[in-house]
Amino acid sequence: MASAMLIFAGLMGAAGIVLAAASAHGAPGTGLDSAGYLLLLHAVAVVGGVSLIHQSMLSRVAGLIALCGFAVGAVLFAGDVAARAYIGSRLFPMAAPTGGTIMIASWLVFSVAAMLARV
Repeated sequence: MASAMLIFAGLMGAAGIVLAAASAHGAPGTGLDSAGYLLLLHAVAVVGGVSLIHQSMLSRVAGLIALCGFAVGAVLFAGDVAARAYIGSRLFPMAAPTGGTIMIASWLVFSVAAMLARV
């Protein structure tokens, strides 16, 4: 599972750079910069979280739930913003707010995972 999370984090990081560059060079004011930054931030959070789980500083189960939430939430948010910028429509109604809510909830689960750690 850790390898899959790290692979996905790498893809999120790459997509984050692409969206930030697209915003800077071709689509300013579309929100792509925010989408890119959220992907980058949560890619780093996933990498760090995998390391913390490996060091038993986060509960494995709660930690993995948080990391999956980071990934799903960031992809939903960024995907919706990118869809609006490039194709003029949403992924689905409330996709970006749903992604944001998932990220917020995942940070709370991350905190619980730290409290449940066996260190």
